[in-house]
Amino acid sequence: HVQLVESGGGLVQAGGSLRLSCVVSMSMSIINAMSWYRQAPGKQREVITTTTSGGTTNYAESVKGRFTISRDNAKNTMYLQMNSLKPDDTGVYYCNVNIGSLYYWGQGTQVIVSS
Repeated sequence: HVQLVESGGGLVQAGGSLRLSCVVSMSMSIINAMSWYRQAPGKQREVITTTTSGGTTNYAESVKGRFTISRDNAKNTMYLQMNSLKPDDTGVYYCNVNIGSLYYWGQGTQVIVSS
């Protein structure tokens, strides 16, 4: 069973930065795709970035140019670097990995951006 543990959320002022981490409980070499999702208050969960083992990375228009997804295979960790944060970025952020036909979720980490 794959477990994902997130950290790095918190309260930040608009214009600030945060880096979210997601530790995966097994080798990342078998991961087909990694994603970060966001669920804003009162809204549905939405994907904000996905990167595949084939090297394709996509970002939602709302975060393009400000957020960056990355990974450190030696640490079994994926990251989301968030810069130039806006109040609209407020929400619970979830990491997600796809292995074969299965998808696994982290528990979520809260990000609050104050204006």
